[in-house]
Amino acid sequence: MSPEQQSQLIEQCRTDPAAFGEVFDHWYKPVFGYVMRRTADYDLSKDIAAETFLKAFLKIGNFKWRGISLSAWLFRIATNELNQYYRNSKYKPQSLQQLLEDPQMEKLLRHQADDEKEIMENELRAYNDYDLIRKNLLKLDVKYQEVIALRYFEQKTNGEISQILDKNEGTVKSLLSRGLEKLRNML
Repeated sequence: MSPEQQSQLIEQCRTDPAAFGEVFDHWYKPVFGYVMRRTADYDLSKDIAAETFLKAFLKIGNFKWRGISLSAWLFRIATNELNQYYRNSKYKPQSLQQLLEDPQMEKLLRHQADDEKEIMENELRAYNDYDLIRKNLLKLDVKYQEVIALRYFEQKTNGEISQILDKNEGTVKSLLSRGLEKLRNML
C-alpha cells in the first residue's frame, strides 16, 4: 500500500471507525506472523496481535506522518507489546533466540499455521456434513433416529443399542439398515 493510500486510509479511520477493518485486514497476518516467530506460541501470538490492533484502533486518530509508515507503526506497537510481555514474565529470551536462529523455525511455524488452517477447514466441513445429516435424520421415524444416533453419534455397538432400546439385536440391525437407506435417499 502506497504512502498516499495509507494516508487516505488513516483519514478515513479518523472519521469512520469501521474503516479500521481495512487496516486490520491488510496488516493482521504480517503482524501476527512477526509475533508468532518471536514467541513460538500460537495462543500468545493471537493475544499480542489482538492487543496490538486494539491499541492501534484506539490511537489511530493521533497517528502523524513523521517518516514512519502505518506498517512500521503497527510493528512498533507489536514490538512494544512483545517487550512488555517479556518484561512481565519469567520467560528467558535467550533460549527463544537460540530457537529462532534455527533456520528450520520459520518453516516449522509456517507449517504449523498451514496445519491449523487445514484442521479448521476439515472441522468446518465435518460440522456442515453433520448438520446436514442431523437435519435429515430428524425427518425419519423415531425408531430409525434412535438406532442411527446411538450407533454413529454415540459409537454404541449393536449389542449395546439392543440393551438400551430393549430390542432384539436382529431388529436393531434391520432398523439400522433401513434407516441408513432412507437417509441416503434423502441426501
